[in-house]
Amino acid sequence: MTRARCDTTPHDLLAYWLGELDEAREQSLEEHVFACAACTKRLAAIVDLGAAIRGELLSGAFSFVTSAPFIRRIKEAGWQVREYDLPAGGSVACTVTPDDDFVVSYLRAPLSDVRRLDVLIDDTTSGKHRVNDVAFDSEAGTLAAVTSTVYVKGLGPSQRRVRLVAVDGVEERVIADYTFNHSPS
Repeated sequence: MTRARCDTTPHDLLAYWLGELDEAREQSLEEHVFACAACTKRLAAIVDLGAAIRGELLSGAFSFVTSAPFIRRIKEAGWQVREYDLPAGGSVACTVTPDDDFVVSYLRAPLSDVRRLDVLIDDTTSGKHRVNDVAFDSEAGTLAAVTSTVYVKGLGPSQRRVRLVAVDGVEERVIADYTFNHSPS
């Protein structure tokens, strides 16, 4: 006896888990998942991965780049978000309180012609870092950066300089610089 080949994709399973399917497709896929051991196992792996990502995200232990709509959803879900909105060349006196769950910096810059964007960080506490090929919204001219709240809550007075660099092959061009002058709350 030969078993039929399963053509359910990880994208299908993720859409099912996120509730993005229409009712008919959801019901059909649900019936399949309950009957297909391989898909049940793959869906369980997606759920486990989602839980792990959520746990890490909510712990505030790492920094990441995201989109403004994602930040809006976090705020709508009731999380306390401290936000800083800086124009190119901007500087801000900043802090974080024990009640803050996330710290978000919206870095505004002319990004419409940028294909790859790197971020250079020079922090008086942690030193120099480079993050390559970050996500950004070229139309809005914005990079939404979430800084680790665990890290920021442990800081004393410090300064972080951030530079956005457009990369095209081996050529680099500075787009904008920003300065964050941190004081503990």
